[in-house]
Amino acid sequence: MRFAVYLPNCMNVAAITQPWEQHLTGQDIARVAQTAERLGYSMVFLPEHYLTPTGHVELSGNHYFDATTAQAFIAGATSTITIGSMVTILPLHNPVIAAKSIATLDWFSGGRAQVTVGVGWLKEEYDAVGVPFTKRGRIADETLAAMFELWHSDTPSFEGEFVSFDEVAFGPKPVSRPHPVVWMGGDADAVLRRAARYGDGWAPWLTKPEELPAKMDYLRTQPGFDGRPFSLFYSLAVLSIGQEHAVVDDPNAQFGQSAQQVIDNCCKLAEFGVTDTWVNPPPLNDFDAYLDHMQWVAEEVIPKVD
Repeated sequence: MRFAVYLPNCMNVAAITQPWEQHLTGQDIARVAQTAERLGYSMVFLPEHYLTPTGHVELSGNHYFDATTAQAFIAGATSTITIGSMVTILPLHNPVIAAKSIATLDWFSGGRAQVTVGVGWLKEEYDAVGVPFTKRGRIADETLAAMFELWHSDTPSFEGEFVSFDEVAFGPKPVSRPHPVVWMGGDADAVLRRAARYGDGWAPWLTKPEELPAKMDYLRTQPGFDGRPFSLFYSLAVLSIGQEHAVVDDPNAQFGQSAQQVIDNCCKLAEFGVTDTWVNPPPLNDFDAYLDHMQWVAEEVIPKVD
């Protein structure tokens, strides 16, 4: 199992964000990524939103970044660790510009870009950007197809409902081959079908752990899945977050207090097919305690989980 780190102070969601995070600077967040790299974590990642309707601020907060821009900053502060998003709201991005932004990140980082694609749930956010909310799934599928064409082809050409191009050149290509790692975020069957066709992994949110094997069986039977290596990301932290970021009081949302409890929970997730996880910390007092928890996981848990 691979272990990732969700970068702190990149969102302010009531169900999961801790009070001390709001005091962290960009340099502090970069230090988390540098620490994760030094300790042998596989990836760091962060979310994305462009605005929050006032009616959602209490649960969702208004502290978010443009994912690719923030990833680029973190990539510049590190050397080897993968820099991911969780999630990039792809339909809010122009397909050509998204392809260029992600390829740029991958090129400058030496092939360390990862993107988890989501379609979002905030209609007001779509309305403000001017993207039709009811077409977001179709837009996501077409955007992925257009991005892959630009990344893969020496003579890219695409004709779609939302984007078209022909007789163009696109370079530099991403360093990663055939393209940067792409995961799909979300729980609907449409997400699983999208992951089967385009994805290198799946990151659910509202799915329960025991539901994962059946969902993965469904994914593997969908058109486009060719048996390629495929990741399944799951953290118990999502059990504390409900629809529209509602706070859920689930006693299983923490990995446990003792090293053996954490190890046992990681192994249980592995039995469900999980390949990547984040061990969310218990309530902590400050940033130093957070860094200590990262080191504790790296020393006491990761070596004992296959």
